Amino acid sequence: MKPSATPLQPGATLGMIGGGQLGRYFVIAARKLGYEVAVLDPAANAPAMQLASHKVVAAYDDAEALQRMAELCDVVTIEFENVPYQGLARLAERVPVAPSPECARIAQDRRLEKNTALSFGLTPAPFAAIESDDDIAAAVATTGLPAIIKTATLGYDGKGQVVCEDEAAVRQAFESLNGVACVLEQRIQLDKEVSVVLCRGFDGQVACFPVGENVHVNGVLDLSTVPASVDESLKQQVIEQAVKLAQGIDYVGVLGLEFFIDTQGRVFFNEMAPRPHNSGHYTLDATVTCQFEQQVRMVCGLASGSTELLTPVTMLNVLGDSWFPEAPDWAKVLAEPCARLHLYGKAEARSGRKMGHINCLSDSAESALALAERSRQLLNPR
Repeated sequence: MKPSATPLQPGATLGMIGGGQLGRYFVIAARKLGYEVAVLDPAANAPAMQLASHKVVAAYDDAEALQRMAELCDVVTIEFENVPYQGLARLAERVPVAPSPECARIAQDRRLEKNTALSFGLTPAPFAAIESDDDIAAAVATTGLPAIIKTATLGYDGKGQVVCEDEAAVRQAFESLNGVACVLEQRIQLDKEVSVVLCRGFDGQVACFPVGENVHVNGVLDLSTVPASVDESLKQQVIEQAVKLAQGIDYVGVLGLEFFIDTQGRVFFNEMAPRPHNSGHYTLDATVTCQFEQQVRMVCGLASGSTELLTPVTMLNVLGDSWFPEAPDWAKVLAEPCARLHLYGKAEARSGRKMGHINCLSDSAESALALAERSRQLLNPR
């Protein structure tokens, strides 16, 4: 269903499929602006559910639950890319859905995602699909070695990925991944990992947040620093490519895109997330408008807020590992006046689980990063 040409005014009900922390911040942003929010999630006490106006507790593809969302909501958006496509498509027949089910489908499969990026002029690292043992030799010839094999679907935070130094390792890794469809990707000589979060409205207008510089540990985002220590020309390339893709797929909402910069200064597209992005959490404290308010504005057909950076910042992810052997002393973190703590309301801490983050504000990127490292030590004193 197409959205109305008239913006949705406060008092309307917005729908969120997914009850995690991204949904939670969407609910907070929407409620601050005067909207009601219905959340669909299988867990009754999921972080977004705790604050929702309407709780629809069911599987994401439950037909009755989707009908209920269509009845409750004036527009529906998503919190994660792996919402079952068929259910999302049926929902879109009854109520406007942004981003579109097709945009979610592109992000659900690395093969489709990379080929779509190519079609709009972006440059992924050399890659090839592997759908059976017979594809491996040709894939290795395309990518060269070393390479990384990644499951085509359902991989995130480094899951379903194996670094391979030779063809035998590719074969072994493909078998260890149960022979599911995969993508083999050249392992580039990495200099920087960067990301950009943008928003695009139904009218095609785009606004971009500043480019962030990211550090991953074991495949999970650890730190994001803004401004990124990258040449302005490279930042502009990243932004231009991100906008090309958003315009090309007629994206509506907030979109996170990750890029690699190699040691020769070349920019490679890595992946997209059709939702607010972990690396954009810095916007909660360091920009005029945060990524979650932008998501509300876009799906309601409103103008973008300002994406101006107010202060240099480093975002530090807080994983469940910090709870062991005992929970952090939060008072020590909160004693840092420029360290802004965000906890997500998750009932159980588990190793590798994203439990919160700390935005560290300062007068330079270097000192913001130093504050983040100091905050890490307060979380995990040794």
